[in-house]
Amino acid sequence: MTLFDGFVMNSMNTLVTLFVFLIGIGVLTVIVMYFVDVSQKHDAVRRNYPVVGRFRKLFTTLGEFFRQYFFAMDREEMPFNRAEREWVYRSSEGGDNTVAFGSTRNLTPVGSPIFVNCPYPQLDEETTTAPPVTIGPYARAPYTAQSIINISGMSFGAISKPAVKALSRGAKMANCWLNTGEGGLSPYHLEGGADIVFQIGTAKYGVRGEDGNLSDDKLREIAAHEQVRMFEIKMSQGAKPGKGGILPGNKVTKEIAAIRGIPRGKDSISPNRHPEVNDNNALLDFIAHVREVTGKPTGFKAVIGAYGWLEALCEEIDRRGIESAPDFIAIDSGDGGTGAAPMPLMDNVGLLVRQSLPMVVDILTKHGLRDRVKVIAAGKLITPAEVAWAYCAGADFVTSARGFMFALGCIQAMKCNKNTCPTGITTHQKSLQRGLDPADKAVRVKNFVAKMHYGVGVIAHSCGVSHPRALKRYHVHLVQASGGTKPFNEIYPDAPPTPAIPAPAAQA
Repeated sequence: MTLFDGFVMNSMNTLVTLFVFLIGIGVLTVIVMYFVDVSQKHDAVRRNYPVVGRFRKLFTTLGEFFRQYFFAMDREEMPFNRAEREWVYRSSEGGDNTVAFGSTRNLTPVGSPIFVNCPYPQLDEETTTAPPVTIGPYARAPYTAQSIINISGMSFGAISKPAVKALSRGAKMANCWLNTGEGGLSPYHLEGGADIVFQIGTAKYGVRGEDGNLSDDKLREIAAHEQVRMFEIKMSQGAKPGKGGILPGNKVTKEIAAIRGIPRGKDSISPNRHPEVNDNNALLDFIAHVREVTGKPTGFKAVIGAYGWLEALCEEIDRRGIESAPDFIAIDSGDGGTGAAPMPLMDNVGLLVRQSLPMVVDILTKHGLRDRVKVIAAGKLITPAEVAWAYCAGADFVTSARGFMFALGCIQAMKCNKNTCPTGITTHQKSLQRGLDPADKAVRVKNFVAKMHYGVGVIAHSCGVSHPRALKRYHVHLVQASGGTKPFNEIYPDAPPTPAIPAPAAQA
């Protein structure tokens, strides 16, 4: 026997021994698992079907993956289907997002919007850019903004440092605003030079004093940043109307804790409302106080459920004077958002933006406040059709959170609250964040905004108007149960304005 033959024989013996050892370990593991399963009382399936019952949890976990990539049709998934996500991906990459061979969308479900093209659409040379809109005529520093799509509130904490950096840089490149969410103002929000909307959550993160109440000094510090253009008082949000923000303790890092003014590593649970805002009078007082201290336009964000209070709010504004009105109302949809939330609230509480947006616009119009109070709409509006519908309904601006998450590369892994986001967007694990390059993703944000402007513009021009803000309710029909369509303006007739409150002198 040669030396080589001896080496081969020894290697074979070693492999056989290793194989037998591994089989033994495997058999021993199965035996241990069997006795553990039959003796435990927590899981009935594992107790009745030891070892084999363990695969149920594995298959349940993998089912989400297999449905997304192999079994679900392009238009089947929730909350966003593959066709919607792919449109955002291609747009943010600056690629071609045209399609061929006809629509794959089911156009028959009740409520589906069908835009009515005119026989003589706008020529390219007849189209214009959507005009800017000024918010807060009674603030010392009114804000004039132009973009028809802006970045909705996502707090530093809920999303990662590189994600905030990318959004800030991209917003500056795209000339749209960036909402901080309720987690306070971080250096990364300011880094890119974008216009900032500072959100005041119910816990007052970033502007809370040592007693947990609103601090005027900290408000002034935030307002001193020229980039901070407006203040948004968050009353409720789409993911959890009636409950405050939830940031799990494993996402409360040292830096996030310092910015929010809370303990590190502890769950960050916000109150379900502002303690000092318990009726319409208190809300108007709070808005007036923030606007006076900061000098910046101030409004509120809410999911609309009950709406009689809006009528009463407008009546109180009528008594106080038009300057007391909120500078804007940001309407969130009741069908969920980016944050962690209890499923009963995510699924079943709050009106959808398709009902609440036209309703709020009509209430403001009825009370002569439509020009004074600007309306911002959000809620799964991530493609040109949804955004164009919102402008038909009467919105002045549209914001999106999840649309911009897709632009950053989100794959809808549904791990936002687990600190294990595979794309680095909603995790604070450095090993996962390294995959998100802020410089590259900022360009994707810019591209997404540009493609959205183009896509909504195409719909507007087809309807015969020169820009998206000229869209009206009669430009879109909604599918009815009969199978036919009905003009939007017949379902929600425009409320006649009540000239009870005089317009500002500058606009008279």
